[in-house]
Amino acid sequence: MSEHISSSDAAAPVAAYSQAVSAGDLVFVSGQIPLNPDSGELIASSIEAATRQSLQNVERILVAAELTLEHIVKATVFLIDSEDYAGMDSTYREIMPQPFPAREAVFVAGLPKDARVEISVIAHQNR
Repeated sequence: MSEHISSSDAAAPVAAYSQAVSAGDLVFVSGQIPLNPDSGELIASSIEAATRQSLQNVERILVAAELTLEHIVKATVFLIDSEDYAGMDSTYREIMPQPFPAREAVFVAGLPKDARVEISVIAHQNR
């Protein structure tokens, strides 16, 4: 059985999906683009600021599930420009606790609302 998780402290979904779903000991957080949850504004001033906002949205959803960034076991980062990889990775390293979870970065042709980055994660409740 699964449970849907949402947080008004994170950006609202921009399409037909749940912010997160728990299934057993796992929590699957949908891809988070860098939307400011208060203003609805897309953060696009830099890849660093965009990455920080995306991870803040992830973290706020995890808090609604009574979890932290330390519970993440897998992350997927979607980028539209390979030139943004270094800036994303630098900010990711500052925010994510070590040891880092498994991760891949995927370069795509576009993201919702023309975002530069989108981050989805899988967290384990017993980590």
